[in-house]
Amino acid sequence: MQMYEAINVLGGALQPCSFRPRTGFFRDGSCNTCWEDAGGHTVCAVMTAEFLAWSAYIGNDLSTPRPDVEFPGLKPGDRWCLCASRFLEAVEEGCAPQVMLASTHRDALRVVPFKVLAAHAAEGKAPKG
Repeated sequence: MQMYEAINVLGGALQPCSFRPRTGFFRDGSCNTCWEDAGGHTVCAVMTAEFLAWSAYIGNDLSTPRPDVEFPGLKPGDRWCLCASRFLEAVEEGCAPQVMLASTHRDALRVVPFKVLAAHAAEGKAPKG
């Protein structure tokens, strides 16, 4: 699989999102992507209890550990590479988590306008629980 260039939505080098838990389509700790990444796991989000509950409600339980696929389960404060379309859906539902702009791949801009990402920027804000 050929990764797209690792550039963030600010135009700089893509910064890591999380190594604990290890995130990303490639499980390399960054929101890198490629054409095989059908979901576009490009938005580095800081998990909140509200978002995790909503995600489970709509059928994507991110809190429950799944050792069979080496998934530890997420908790509030964890960073995770979300699908851009899922992030936008959470924005529309009023439960979007904060976003680490420097760790969000520029490919997210194909789905989410920059002003929406910037309105949810975690940089300079205390994390929500």
